Amino acid sequence: MGTTTPTPRCARPYLKSAGMVLALLLVFGLGYVSRGPATHPSAGPGHTHAADAQPGQPQVWTCSMHPQIRQNKPGQCPICGMDLVLVAASSDAVAGPREFAASEGAKALMNIETAEVTRQFVTREVRMVGKIDYDETRLAYITAWVPGRLDRLFVDYTGIRVNKGDHMVRLYSPELLVAQDELRRAARAISEMPANAPDALRRTAEATRTAGREKLRRWGLSDAQIKDAENQGIASDHVTIYAPMGGTVIRRDGQEGMYVDQGTRLYTLADLDHLWVKLDAYESDLPWLHYGQKAQFTTEAYPGEEFEGRLAFIDPVLDPMSRTVNVRLAVPNPDGKLKPEMFVRAVVRAQLAMGGRVMDPELAGKWISPMHPEIIKDGPGTCDICGMALVKAEDLGYVPAGTDDATAPLVIPATAPLITGARAVVYVEVPGRDRPTYEGREIALGPRAGEFYLVRSGLNEGERVVVRGNFKIDSSLQIQARPSMMLSDEETGAAVQTHLKTEPHESVRDAPESFRVQMRAVYGAYSTLTTALADDAFDSAKTSVEQLFAAFAEVNADVLDAAHRQVWDAAEKAIREGLTRMEQAAGIEDLRRALPGITGGLTAAIEAYGIAEGPPVYRAHCPMAFDGKGADWLQPDTPIRNPYYGSAMLACGELTGRLDAPTHGGAGEEAAHE
Repeated sequence: MGTTTPTPRCARPYLKSAGMVLALLLVFGLGYVSRGPATHPSAGPGHTHAADAQPGQPQVWTCSMHPQIRQNKPGQCPICGMDLVLVAASSDAVAGPREFAASEGAKALMNIETAEVTRQFVTREVRMVGKIDYDETRLAYITAWVPGRLDRLFVDYTGIRVNKGDHMVRLYSPELLVAQDELRRAARAISEMPANAPDALRRTAEATRTAGREKLRRWGLSDAQIKDAENQGIASDHVTIYAPMGGTVIRRDGQEGMYVDQGTRLYTLADLDHLWVKLDAYESDLPWLHYGQKAQFTTEAYPGEEFEGRLAFIDPVLDPMSRTVNVRLAVPNPDGKLKPEMFVRAVVRAQLAMGGRVMDPELAGKWISPMHPEIIKDGPGTCDICGMALVKAEDLGYVPAGTDDATAPLVIPATAPLITGARAVVYVEVPGRDRPTYEGREIALGPRAGEFYLVRSGLNEGERVVVRGNFKIDSSLQIQARPSMMLSDEETGAAVQTHLKTEPHESVRDAPESFRVQMRAVYGAYSTLTTALADDAFDSAKTSVEQLFAAFAEVNADVLDAAHRQVWDAAEKAIREGLTRMEQAAGIEDLRRALPGITGGLTAAIEAYGIAEGPPVYRAHCPMAFDGKGADWLQPDTPIRNPYYGSAMLACGELTGRLDAPTHGGAGEEAAHE
């Protein structure tokens, strides 16, 4: 954290007085937000206005530095000794412990926005990367049909396109002469056979001649050559091998002059009018992928141009190393733009119904080929390509036809829930109150689909949830020493007990406490992100990026004066740029490359303004990151968990300081004593 200049003892009373004035201003602002402007400005501190309290209501006194201290009479804080201040008349009679109420003006200042809980079909995007490959079902192999010598290769390089029936190889084979001679002798025996010859002998001779013809035909001789050999005794010691299909020569194994055996591969042909796109899908995305779905993809060669294919195969086995499943698209390529080995980025847009099931209006009630997904018919039948029986789309996991809006899932905007590990909470607008009131509620979320989350339980259609300002509401509850929805009751109680046992210390940071609370929320989301990176969990890391972005967006820098804003402006720029890069990341390494910028901005902000009470903020350094350039990160505990290498070198690095350490000891000293 760098060194700090010791504050002269004679200056400390003034700093303490300034801190008390700032604390009073903070509490006054809090009262203004939660109750609206006072109706009697002439009333002095420590007195309750008639508009704020009713006769007989108890008053609440708290410490501006330790808001968990709440008393029903004036006094001094048992932790820091500061005078307690009057927060407000107790509102427990009108608001529960998880409720927050504010005036209309305060609601506008906090930029609180709500949205209705609705039922609608939403789309989840599954993004994958991969490359183009040959369609293995459309490969042809040209082999030697008879042992011999390759006298001529008409196609002597790869990449050339040939048509069906084009001559490819001229092969010399002495065995051809023997076979043709056998055919000629069989034909002569039949022609010289007397008319009264036994039928069995005649049938045997006919069978021998037929077998000779078929043998030569299989060896590549044309019908004309076979006829000449049989009738005129014109034998050929060469055979020409022709292309069995049109395509592109992608491999040449033969060389002129070499001797080959029967079955030796000479060429490999590929039909490039139809290709495969091989993609890698994460196991968490498998529920949204189904055979026959359409997928769009782009290539580096044609930026901005989108191509389309259908899912033709989903590997039944998961790769244990990458934790991905191979997914294959069948893609038409009539204009030849797509080339094998091209890198692609693909997306499948799965439309979700109730329970997260996939629906596709184009396939509802249709029948599809189990081998060729491009063959879709309105009724049962067989595949036009392979002849296999068609199957119902519902048998492949799709929602049945006739699905109406009643089966649409319950959804909320993605900005509504505050997600902390396994818990998800929202603030719900309480109807029928004389001022805007919001109740914290824990809910069960389903999968995320674009800008929405599916709701499994905890909300009803028509309720309104806070989609903007929810972090401010939760922070306000914490400042008022009321339970935060970000923590369970047990966690909240444990945090308060730990804080009460902590010795107070002076600090040179004089930023408003509300801003430090916002820094704590940002740091919490950041810690979740680094944990996911250390665990090599790309999906969890991407979710953490969204949470970090949401917490960062809730930071209100207007509470800082001009002197403080200079540091924040630079830190904000670094954090925002890093988050933007992370949102565009296609893999976990992209996330890791963007982490140093976010770390630098967050470190500067915490060093300048401090951070609200919570888990420690240790700074760690990995000297090997990024080819020896090194990189820092922050973590809440002492065991090294390297987010830049993950499981490959999880313990690589060392602690270099503690940002939330008491200023009289310094970061380095505090870390050294850990």
